[in-house]
This record gives sequence, C-alpha cells and structure tokens, in this order.
Amino acid sequence: MESMPIRRPFFGLSRRGCFRLNSHCPGRKRASELYSIVFRLPVPPLEQTLEKYLKTIRPLLTESEFEKSKKVVEQFGASNGIGPVLEQHLVERSKKHDNWLAEWWLRLAYLEYRLPVTIHSSPGLLFAQKVQEGVDGQVRFASKFIAGVLDYKSMIDNQTLPVDRLGDQPLCMAQYYKLFGACRIPKPQRDGVICYAPDQPDRPDHIVVVYKNHFFKLRVYDEEERSLNPSQIEEQLRAILGRVETRAPPVGILTSEQRDEWAQVYPLLRQDPANASSLDEIERSLFVVCLDDEYRPQGEGLSPYAGQMLHGAGSGFNSGNRWFDKTLQFIIGRNGFNGLIYEHAPAEGPPVVAVTDHALEYCAKAAAAAPTATAESPTPLSFHLGPPVLDAIERAKKKLDGLIGDLQVEVLVFDSFGKNFPKSQRLPPDAFIQVALQLAYFRLHGEPCASYESGSIRRFQLGRTETIRSCSMESDVFARSFDDSSCSASEKRNRLIAAVQAHRRYTDDAVNGRGVDRHLLGLKMIAAERGIPLPELYKDPAFGKSCHWRLSTSQVPAKQELVMCFGPVVPDGYGVCYNPLERKMLFALSAFRSCPSTDASRLNDSLRRSLNDMITLFPNTAKL
Repeated sequence: MESMPIRRPFFGLSRRGCFRLNSHCPGRKRASELYSIVFRLPVPPLEQTLEKYLKTIRPLLTESEFEKSKKVVEQFGASNGIGPVLEQHLVERSKKHDNWLAEWWLRLAYLEYRLPVTIHSSPGLLFAQKVQEGVDGQVRFASKFIAGVLDYKSMIDNQTLPVDRLGDQPLCMAQYYKLFGACRIPKPQRDGVICYAPDQPDRPDHIVVVYKNHFFKLRVYDEEERSLNPSQIEEQLRAILGRVETRAPPVGILTSEQRDEWAQVYPLLRQDPANASSLDEIERSLFVVCLDDEYRPQGEGLSPYAGQMLHGAGSGFNSGNRWFDKTLQFIIGRNGFNGLIYEHAPAEGPPVVAVTDHALEYCAKAAAAAPTATAESPTPLSFHLGPPVLDAIERAKKKLDGLIGDLQVEVLVFDSFGKNFPKSQRLPPDAFIQVALQLAYFRLHGEPCASYESGSIRRFQLGRTETIRSCSMESDVFARSFDDSSCSASEKRNRLIAAVQAHRRYTDDAVNGRGVDRHLLGLKMIAAERGIPLPELYKDPAFGKSCHWRLSTSQVPAKQELVMCFGPVVPDGYGVCYNPLERKMLFALSAFRSCPSTDASRLNDSLRRSLNDMITLFPNTAKL
C-alpha cells in the first residue's frame, strides 16, 4: 500500500486475504477456507445510501432546511446527475482493489491528519483494577505484563491466533499483524507508518523501556529465540531503575506536537548519528513500556488516571516519558494504576484490547520463576540535543500542557446494572446505551446532534470502520418525550424500544457495508481524483452539520475492567467510550473546557440519570 510504507516484507497480510500462512502451519486449512469467506467491501447502491442519508439528517434540520437538502440530494442522485457517474467509477475501483476504501481511509483519517495524535487521535486505555503501589509493585507487575504480551505475540508469530468472529462470520485479522514492531513516522503533509515483520532474518527482538524520560533497549528473547520469563524481565527492569537518578530532557514530548511541526524537527534530531540509531531502535521495537514516576493527583476516582494514560498528565509528570508515535505503549505507574496508549493508524481498539485481556489474564496466573540464564543487559539509547531541538522541546511542553489543561476526562463506573439488563429485555446492549447517550445529551442541550459510533467492517478484507449514525428520528422522538409528563410510561417504553430497534437496524447495515459515510467519502474521493468539481451535496450546510460529530462514541468491550478514552473530535463536542460488562458499565467522557457549552462532568451526571431513569420504564427491575 503506497500510503503505508513497509521496510520489510509484511508478514500476516496476503494480497487477497486476511493473513498469509506458511506451508508448515497446522491451521492452514482453516485459514484457506477463511479467504473465500471474508468478502471484499461492497459499493452499496447509490439510491439506498442517499435515502438513508436523508433519514439521518432529518432530526438535525428544520423543515425548510430539510426540503432544501432533499432537493440537493435528488439532483445528485438523478439519472442525469453526477452521483451515478461517480458511482460507476467507484464500482470500477472496487474491482481492482481488495478494499476500495482502505488506502484512502488510512491517508485521510490518520496519516494526513495534522493535529497532534495526543488527545486528538490516539486512545488511552485505563486498567480500572489497581495493583500494588511502589517500586516493587511497579516492577513486578511490569515484568509479568511484558511476559504476557510476549505470550500473546507468540500466537501471532506461530500463526495460531484464533480467528475473531461475529456470530458465525469470520473477521479479517489483518490489524493484529500490524500491532508489533510498528511506528508512525512524521513527514510533511502525510506521515508514514513502518512495520517490521516477524518472519524476516533481522526481525526485532527487543522492546524499549522509558523511565524518567531515559530510553533503554531491552532484548526480550534469548539466543534460542525464547521469550524471557517474568523473573528475567524483572531483573533487567531493576537494572534500568538503578542506572537512572534524574530526569532527562523530555525528547519524547516532541511526538505530541502538531504533525507538521514534528516533521520539521524530526530530521534535525536524526542528523546526529547517535540520535538516528536511537530513533531506529525505538521505531523498530516490538512495543514501548513506560515506567511512570510517582503521580498523585488531587481528587478521587479513576478520572485523573485515565488522563495519565491518555496524555501523561503534563510535562511536570510523565508526558515526556512517552513516544506517542509508537503503535503500542504500555504504561506502568508507581501509583498502582496502569494502562496503555496506542497510535491509531494501524488498528482499532478491539485487537489492542485482545492483547491486553490476554496479558492481564497471564499476570493473574503467572507463577514466580527463577531466571534460567542471565539476560542481556539493557542498552541506553542516547540523544544529543542541540539548541534547535531543545527549543522545540520547550515549545512542545507548553503546547501539550495547554492542551491537557483544556481537557476534561470523566470516568463513570455505572454499577446499577450492566449489559445483563437490556439483554433481559431482549434489547441489544449497545443500542440501549446509545439511546441513553441521546437522552443524556438532549437533557443537557435541548436538541439532538450529529452522533458518531464506530462500527467494525472487519467482515470485509482489510476492513476498518463505518460510521453508525446514532441520532435518528426515533431517538429524537424518545428523548423529547421522556420528560414530558403528558406521555405515559408505556408510550415512552414503546418509543425507547423503537429507538433501540432503529439503531440496531442501522448498525446491521453499517457493519455489512451498507453505511452512509464511507460510501459518500468514496464518491467524493473519486471526484477529486478525476478532477470533477466538488458536487453540491458536499457543499450543502446539512452535510457539514451531519458530519460535525458533537457526540463521538465507541464501544470497546473487554473481559477485564478496562475503559478506553479519547478526546472530542470537534471543539464543541464530547468523546465517549464505554465497556459494558455483565453487571456494570465503564464510561470515559471527555470535553474541552474552552467550550462554554460542553461539560464532561455534567454529561457524566446526565448519563447516569438517564440510564437509571430508562430502566424504570420496564417492570420487574427490582432484582438488578
């Protein structure tokens, strides 16, 4: 793929399927069957997409605005309009690509995105269960967790990773093979992504550990290519802690910069041979482990620790103890709170959560083991920083501290019920939660808003996401009626069920390649590539309003008590991520303090109230 340069032959991806298997792999038959089942991403019928688009914009517009937009859509889709012409070109493209969207999406959603990856793009993940505090607790947990991640990676290396499924449908596994040995590289206008393959002669066999802003290369395989056990890893981590007394200049904070700014500093940093060597080791490492210094925030609850995972809590704490361009960074805190942050370009949340779930289960089961042999000592990665780079570091510190100061992150541990309740009413939990978010938002702002939920299209080759437009006419009717005393409880319940069912129908369409947003994006890209003037549909104010995602949401379910968090995607919006467990639900909500109309704390309260109020519409809830 031109927009994702790979330095070596890319293991795990075949040209036609999800992953490539060597001839000796015992799972070959199962995988070869998979190739014929995982489909190419279809191009939906244009008429179907435009009809669906009109339904999604209706609750956001006045009647007169909607009528104007309807005419624009009809002209676009008419037999003599530009829509069918673009549709035909897109269909032709789909015949030549395994996934007609994949290259465009990687470029537009990630590599050409110029805002900082920190907060704006890269999600953080907090492990809600606290572990032992202090140096001993930190090092012991880190050692087991690293061993657990390597244990998971062995399934990728051995090609024994179980295939994810949605019901009976196998899903594309390509993203799993892009997690390790991967890193984003800053470049002007469009970044690159490198990924080192595990089946090459000089494949990476090390991780990078960061402590007090010092970087160390730690080889995690022995001479016989066996991964180190937790005791061996612990020995090396203690060696690192013993070699560091004071903080180094936070060179890692440069990766939090606006992308074109970082792209200007990066070649300056690489001019020194020692720096270039250190950068290469970081970029090609399997993953990064950040051993964070003490962080004791004011206040109670999980919210500040979610921020610690998302951004490091500021240059005075651990924001320099990061390399935000790295695909996988695991964060181990001395305060007993742990988590990770991942650069979003190669993969979505579910593969990252799968690695994390496995590593945490490994930690719970891992027994103490004596080192079988002395492991190779960690190697410090030095940086020689001249005045231009040091000045850039100071600028990056100020910018990131300002961005962190502007961000609210609120974690809601909702324990009145979990996904068990909607399931007991034969309602899909995700749709139930999304309708609750619509009610919570409406109660705060008195109107609906364009709402984005990430839906997986991994049933298709190289599939990433499609937008689930969560605001519907049905959800708007429900939200408007809920606090109306003239509406009976039974009618409110019926409207709630209708809203949930509408969301479920749209979700089914989206995950089966029949969504609105990726199709309309494809038509727009075809027009641009062929020099066709931008169609009026995309200039219509309604189109912009319907894509101004004031609610940007994602469900990232996990076996463990984990909660993912990210920043809003628009200045006057909210970011919402949630993990519905059987008897509780974890939410992380974010907003910018600089926006006078949004408040993550108020949305937190409104969401809790809305969820509790919604179950009162159903009889026999006392047992929850």
